Amino acid sequence: MSCIFCKIIKGEIPSYKVYEDEYTMVFMDIAKDVDGHMLAIPKKHVINILDCDLETLNHLMATVKKISNYCVDDCEYDGVNILNASGESAGQSVNHFHIHIIPRKDSDNIDGWPEFSGAEQELEEVYEKLKIE
Repeated sequence: MSCIFCKIIKGEIPSYKVYEDEYTMVFMDIAKDVDGHMLAIPKKHVINILDCDLETLNHLMATVKKISNYCVDDCEYDGVNILNASGESAGQSVNHFHIHIIPRKDSDNIDGWPEFSGAEQELEEVYEKLKIE
C-alpha cells in the first residue's frame, strides 16, 4: 500500500507525533500553513467518513475532542477549527480519512471559514432532497 498516512503510522516516514493510542494518531501537518495545524487519523485505513465504520469513527472523534480540549485547557489556545474533506470533489487530497485540528487564538486573524459564492437553488428544494424520512 502506498498510503502516506499508513507509512507514517508504521514509522516508515518520520512525523511530529503529538498523540497516539491503539486506534488513532495525531501529528503535525508539515504544510506550515498555520501554527499548530495537526492531523488526526485512524490507524485503520479508511478512505474518508463515507466508508468509515462507526467504531473507527468513534475512536477518531474521541481523539479529536481530547486533543482539542488539550489545546484549550493546557496550551493557552482559545478555540479550535475542526476541518474535514471527504471525497475528491470536497477537496480531499490524501485518501486516508483525516481530520484537521487547527488551534486558534482570538488575535490570530485567521479566517477559518471558507468563503462561499452563494446558494444556487431554493432552500425548500434542497431541503426536500436532503431530509431523511
